[in-house]
Amino acid sequence: MNSPRTRLYRDKQEGKLMGVCAGLADYAGVDPIWTRLGFLFLVFMSGGSILPFYFIAGLLLNKKPPQLYTDRHEQKYWQSVRQSPKRTARELRSKMREIDRRLADVEHHYVSSNPRLSAEIERLR
Repeated sequence: MNSPRTRLYRDKQEGKLMGVCAGLADYAGVDPIWTRLGFLFLVFMSGGSILPFYFIAGLLLNKKPPQLYTDRHEQKYWQSVRQSPKRTARELRSKMREIDRRLADVEHHYVSSNPRLSAEIERLR
């Protein structure tokens, strides 16, 4: 089952009519004005035939939970996950490798300056 942070919601707090465009904007990680302008463009280009889909989405989509994100940083993270999960996973792996490398450097420094600990580690190998 998908995480609640990776689902599409309608965002009534940021929305104007039913919150569909604001929910799409949150899902895509863009400013809601761009999704509203894009929707208006689609309405004019389709002669209004897309309007029923907006109202159907407004009825079917769940409301965005009030405490979905704890802060702006978490919101940006989940938006990047939705945009490109593979890239996000790759970035996390890269960060973890960097942390692992830094911990190895700290361990090497501490062990090299502590001959008793170094001897104990060698004895355990």
